[in-house]
Amino acid sequence: MRSNVKGRGSADNPHNRFEIYRFERDPDSIDPDDEEPAPTTEFIADSSRSIIATNDSPDVGFDASINPYRGCEHGCAYCYARPSHEFLGYSAGLDFETKILIKKEAPALLRKALMKPSWEPKTLAISGVTDAYQPVERRLKLTRGCLEVLAEFRNPVGIITKNKLVARDADVLADLATCQASNVALSITTLDQGLARALEPRASTPNARLDAIATLRQAGVPVGVMVAPIIPGLNDHEVPRILEAAAEAGAQFAGFTLIRLPLGVADLFTEWLDRHAPLAREKILGRIRSIREGKLNESQFGLRMGGAGPFAELIVTLFKTTASRLGLSTHFPPLSTASFRRPGENQMFLFD
Repeated sequence: MRSNVKGRGSADNPHNRFEIYRFERDPDSIDPDDEEPAPTTEFIADSSRSIIATNDSPDVGFDASINPYRGCEHGCAYCYARPSHEFLGYSAGLDFETKILIKKEAPALLRKALMKPSWEPKTLAISGVTDAYQPVERRLKLTRGCLEVLAEFRNPVGIITKNKLVARDADVLADLATCQASNVALSITTLDQGLARALEPRASTPNARLDAIATLRQAGVPVGVMVAPIIPGLNDHEVPRILEAAAEAGAQFAGFTLIRLPLGVADLFTEWLDRHAPLAREKILGRIRSIREGKLNESQFGLRMGGAGPFAELIVTLFKTTASRLGLSTHFPPLSTASFRRPGENQMFLFD
């Protein structure tokens, strides 16, 4: 395995669990004095013919979502979505951060879906899997295009992101907010700039995310903070400070998630600890096991998103009492489909 790769959360590409064969370089052919070049990001066209993904999981707060991108250049070391890249033939490691699939037709596909008589208006989540405001969105504006479609239909949307770029779209989100059809949560893992750079190498800095909260609040967009993920033994002590900073910036509500390490993410995160926090490695892994009944991950529906045991209860209590003290709601603002409309419907009514 490589040492740290500048600007990346992973250091290598572990084996894809769906692939029979794996290819490795002959160790004898590698000169230890030669430094391997850091991998560059590759953008790949995604030919998907639909854009709305649905789920029936009892663990998430939405059943329909939009993801204009697959893979995420933010490179968060703990990202639970990493194994999804294996379904595409890639690795959950560096491939997840460097091979980004682009759904160029996302806005058009969304408009087509919402125009169908079979579409029943409901809240759509953005960034339910990978971040829709990752760096390439600044150039491609696919997420903004989707928001403009949602505003045209007045279909409600909830966004979670780690990127300040969401503030660029304050105008569209504010328009939706007048119909109670938008809310945004900025995800903040730590206020420590050094830790953030190592954990989430290409996400916005914590201060930039706080600035985005302030911008959205000033624009009239319901905005909050997700303290996510809470990693016992690493950032759990920061919960009060993160909530205080978010409230000062203008956050109105708050939520949190505990770290999830499904499939190969457990090994990737353990390797990250070896590289960035070797002295705290066993303490952190031990704390995670303490909230997962002795395991690094819980995959069972109904249990996988939460935690159990005294340490998990302590985190929940700390979060709730701090949020209450700061006047932060622990529930996301409700969204409404009452204003949904299909373009042209009112005009057609005039000719009936």
